[in-house]
Amino acid sequence: MAIDATMPTTVVSATSSNTSTNAGNNSSSNNTATIASNFQTFLTLLTTQLQHQNPLEPLDTNQFTAQLVQFAGIEQQMRQNEQLASLIAIEKSAQSTQALVYVGNTVAVDGSKAKFDGSATWNLNAPKDTNATVTITNSAGQSVYSGNYSLQQGNASFVWDGKGNDGTQWPAGTYTLTATGKDSSGNSVAISTEVQGVVDSVDLTASPPLLSIGGQTYTTDQIKRVVRPSSSTS
Repeated sequence: MAIDATMPTTVVSATSSNTSTNAGNNSSSNNTATIASNFQTFLTLLTTQLQHQNPLEPLDTNQFTAQLVQFAGIEQQMRQNEQLASLIAIEKSAQSTQALVYVGNTVAVDGSKAKFDGSATWNLNAPKDTNATVTITNSAGQSVYSGNYSLQQGNASFVWDGKGNDGTQWPAGTYTLTATGKDSSGNSVAISTEVQGVVDSVDLTASPPLLSIGGQTYTTDQIKRVVRPSSSTS
């Protein structure tokens, strides 16, 4: 049985980012167009008002000043909206660049489902030394493998070669790993799982961009680590 539970190789922390949606951008554009239309209408009304006011009863100074202040504020809002739109475009470009960096790299993301095609790798994290029971099920929920392992506190990598307990070689597909643990006193220990795989493509048409890892899609903020291959072999 080519099952191996080993400590992970050297890793680097990944960064995260937040983005705006296309719907928000469309709404902002519509609001800007409406404000611009109202501002031009105001200028037309103001010019007409000045041309046709009664010289004996001119427009009250306070009202005239209030109107100017109000629409001057609207003009400033229009400019702020344009600047925000530029910042959003820059942020989207930066996110796309960041996502492309991950292509071809092995990363770890929170999750329990991994794509098996020759091998599948999960990362396990135990808060303390524990005896863990690892169970792997296929997409139909059928148990294909289970085993007991001793995990030390911290991170460990679990590699499955696709063979069941009876030696059956299972086909390529998506498999789910669950791990339950108990310490030396018999108390339950929570074990978190991460999926490890190679980023094979990025969908830049989505907002935010989606990374494809083993047939599953993830955003860049879901990446926990970038795993560097070890330079030495044992």
